[in-house]
Amino acid sequence: MSNVDKIVVTLNKSPIGRLKSHKACVKGLGLKKIGQSVEVIDTPENRGMIAKVYYMVSVAGE
Repeated sequence: MSNVDKIVVTLNKSPIGRLKSHKACVKGLGLKKIGQSVEVIDTPENRGMIAKVYYMVSVAGE
């Protein structure tokens, strides 16, 4: 196994009624339900999606 940095992202607020691009970011991160946590690889692409929906998610493992 390689040493790949990972971060844990948790969905705290519902994406219902949000912009399509924000819903797409939540889906792209692999989040479906409020309270669900996923582990994603720490890449600039994932960081950008997290930054876009910062008000709906919380991040651990930075």
